Amino acid sequence: MSIEKINARNQFKGKISTIIEGPVVSEVDVETPAGIVTSVITTRSVKDLELKIGTEVVALVKATEVSLAKLL
Repeated sequence: MSIEKINARNQFKGKISTIIEGPVVSEVDVETPAGIVTSVITTRSVKDLELKIGTEVVALVKATEVSLAKLL
């Protein structure tokens, strides 16, 4: 699946630099040209997206939520 358009205006392309996995939620740090963006997402999502250190992602920031989309 690829993303063509999305309504979130604040988008930061970067690479995952740190993953701190917990039993339910995980912290994922993304190194971007604007600095580090941290997302707290479910550990299930980390596994489903196959996120690892070095994976290229886009951090989508809307209000107080940070979502991640894995790049192909």
